[in-house]
Amino acid sequence: MQSDIPAERWLAPLEPRGGPRYLQIVERLEDAIATGRLRAGDRLTPQRAVATHLGVDLTTVTRAYAQARTRGLLVADGPRGTFVAARKVELGALVDLSLNIPPQPADPDLQELLKHGLAQVLLRADIDLLMTYHLVGGSAADRLAGARWLAPVLGDVPPERVVASPGSQAALCALILACTQAGETLLCEPLVYPGFRAAAAQLGRHVRDVEIDDEGMLPAALERAVKQSGARVVYLNPTIQNPTTVTMPERRRRAIAKMAVRLDLQVIEDDPYWLLADAAPPPLARLAPERVHYVSTLSKCLSPGLRTAFVVSPDARQQAAFLAALRAFSLMRAPLTAVLATQWLQDGTAQRVLAGVRAEARARQDVAAQALAGNLAGPHASREGIHLWLPLPSYWTAPAFAQAARAQGLAITPADAFASGRATTNAIRISLGAGRDRKKLSHALARLSDLLARRPSAEEVVVI
Repeated sequence: MQSDIPAERWLAPLEPRGGPRYLQIVERLEDAIATGRLRAGDRLTPQRAVATHLGVDLTTVTRAYAQARTRGLLVADGPRGTFVAARKVELGALVDLSLNIPPQPADPDLQELLKHGLAQVLLRADIDLLMTYHLVGGSAADRLAGARWLAPVLGDVPPERVVASPGSQAALCALILACTQAGETLLCEPLVYPGFRAAAAQLGRHVRDVEIDDEGMLPAALERAVKQSGARVVYLNPTIQNPTTVTMPERRRRAIAKMAVRLDLQVIEDDPYWLLADAAPPPLARLAPERVHYVSTLSKCLSPGLRTAFVVSPDARQQAAFLAALRAFSLMRAPLTAVLATQWLQDGTAQRVLAGVRAEARARQDVAAQALAGNLAGPHASREGIHLWLPLPSYWTAPAFAQAARAQGLAITPADAFASGRATTNAIRISLGAGRDRKKLSHALARLSDLLARRPSAEEVVVI
């Protein structure tokens, strides 16, 4: 009969300032396995005996063993006891919590929809049209589909005002080219989508940050920045902002819109997450349509593979300037996916996928709220969408935490990635969309929570 491995063989006394006691037990268990003091198949002494050995209550040990099973360190075999698990060979890549993509819905089945949709495209479309050049900005059918898709957001938009672009990054680049000259300044919030900063830098524009509060950009600060810099364009992502998740309330949007009119500003409103929110305020494009270039991509609410974003410009003149800039570096969308996107928008498939993505995103937000309870951002941060913003305790810096997470097989994005220099906010963005396994996401977030609860070791604060 197999004998128990006594606690004193692998479990050193706990440290008063070593962090949560249950995590200290798990860490000692990991160390004992790594150093060979415990081996696969060893049966541990009962939990009550471990609690007595350490002088802690039984629930602490029970919680530690549950966490160890989550990490794959232990297996429970009913009345036979708890055993050290056989080491698993990890053949997969990192658990990617850095890539902001929509989760695949549980229902409908995206793979089946894709097979059926492509079959319908190949059946109905002229092969010559699928294999030739297309008009920049999309066909009449593309624009009509875009106008219908945007109707819940912007209201009744004439199809001729809608441009179909090959993704929002191409749209942002073209808008920067069309609305500004080399050397000019663009205004934005201090933490902002990195693709915007990268596009501005590559195109020879300067970016200046404008002060915010917990509702978004401050109108008075915007006015000061315009007067000091001479900027003519401001970039905003007002709904479930990337990365902070803040949704700018309607009163602030109206104040910003009035300021844009008074200062003769153009606004680039990048709004990829509006359709994922339950009750988002009206976009700035509805409040000051003569000032706003509105960008809405399918990449964040349906799938990046569709490579489609819709752009609504304030007037025909500005639309023509935008199309000329877009044509200079991105002549057209890939015809096969362009036709598929338009077909899905017209036949209702896109609406079904959106509903599935919204349901899955909500479920993943619930998983995150449970795993990271008490650690999420403040009351103005959204619990909707496909990412969350996690402030860090003072003993972690965002780069060190990201490095320590990567060492545990988790990819996250530190605040510095969204700032023009070193970020003044000590936080990370966690994306919830990658992967199809919600249970795997729960385990990954639990590991992040454990990491958050303990202070970094000397090795984890070293930057290489």
